This record gives sequence, structure tokens and C-alpha cells, in this order.
Amino acid sequence: MKIKFIQKTTLVDYPGKIACTIFLFGCNFRCGFCYNPELVLKDELPDLNKEEVLLFLESRRRYLDGVCFTGGEPLMTLDETFLRDVKNLGYKIKIDTNGSFPEKLEGLISRNLVDFVSMDIKGAKEDYEKIVNAPFDFFKLEESIRLISSLPEYEFRMTVVDRFHDFPKVLDAIKWVYDISGKKIKKFSLQGFKNHGKFIDESFKDDKNASREKLEELKKEILKYGFVEEINIRV
Repeated sequence: MKIKFIQKTTLVDYPGKIACTIFLFGCNFRCGFCYNPELVLKDELPDLNKEEVLLFLESRRRYLDGVCFTGGEPLMTLDETFLRDVKNLGYKIKIDTNGSFPEKLEGLISRNLVDFVSMDIKGAKEDYEKIVNAPFDFFKLEESIRLISSLPEYEFRMTVVDRFHDFPKVLDAIKWVYDISGKKIKKFSLQGFKNHGKFIDESFKDDKNASREKLEELKKEILKYGFVEEINIRV
């Protein structure tokens, strides 16, 4: 497990909590529009010392409610002992995942080491291969969907990029999650693509930011179908 960065305070990454976010290196996907390419492609950033990170978390217990683990794909390398140390400090734990590692996630949940899970839904099923640009297993993704949708606190989320995510594609992806989970999705978040100029696939430098108007229109139309209880928008 390689900790590369800590966002010391966030009001967004862990819904309803004041939290910090720990960024881990490594990912099994190669999404061209990935917003953290430095955590996916080359191991060039220095590693943060785990003990120093724990000391930081201990010093912030009066001010923070939770810790979010993200990446990259944190379940590739997340150290259970470290996670337990964080949990023993009294923090709620949130994990962001692409859904590729349901067995590891289930083990952490069964040992009461995870309180909230956010799973990225990359797009409609037929578009997954061209979006993630890496081998993947639909069976594992669907196992993760079933597991996560059974939790008390969770969300599915999608980064909306114009070239992949028109209304029919987004609706297809949400219906897929709905069908696999077998019930209404408690929470789905639509995150607007932001062109910050640094991507795995440099062609995304020419893509426009997803507008709030588009996200609001997607939300309005999706809610008509009854697949989702709550849709959040993040721009």
C-alpha cells in the first residue's frame, strides 16, 4: 500500500461527514478521463509514512468524523492492518471503488472495517471496454453492485463525459445497477467531467466540462423511471 497524498479536510468525499481523504497509488483500469493519472500510470510521487499518517489522524480526532480511501483503486493494495488502526481511532471509513474486488470488499465489511462504499459506474455495459481500456470482469462488477446495494450507507456514481454519457447511455447504466441490485438504488451521484488539462488520454484535453444544466436535465429525466430514490449532482 502506497499512500501518496492526504486531503486534510473534505466536506464532499464522505457524504454527511467532515472527513479527510487518503489517496493510494495503483489502479487496474485506464480510464482516459481519469482525474488522478499520477496515481495510475507512474509511481513517481513519494510515499507518505504510514505511522506519520496515523499520528496525523490521531491529532485530528476532535475535528474529523471519517476517512475516505480513494485512488487509483484502493482495494488493489489497501492494508487491512492499517485500516483497522484507523478504525480503532474512532473514525468512520468510506471506500471508493470501481467494483473489481468484491471478495476483498466483502471481507472488510464482514470485519466491520467499512461504513460507507461508493462505487464508480463507468457507463453503459456496452461501453465499459472502451471506457476502462483494461481487462475487467462483469461478474465481479455485478457481485460488487449486489454487495454494496445491501449496505446501510452507499452510493453509486458516474463521471459524466459528453462523448460517453448522453441520456440513453446513462439510463441504461442506471437500469443495469437497478436490475442487478433487485431494488431501487438508494443514492446515485452524477459528477460533472472537469477539464483540468491532465489526463491518461490526452484527447480529453479537448473535451468540455459537463454543464450543471446537463446534469440537472439528466437528473430530472432519470427520476421519472423510478430506478433511484435520490440523485445528487456534483460539479
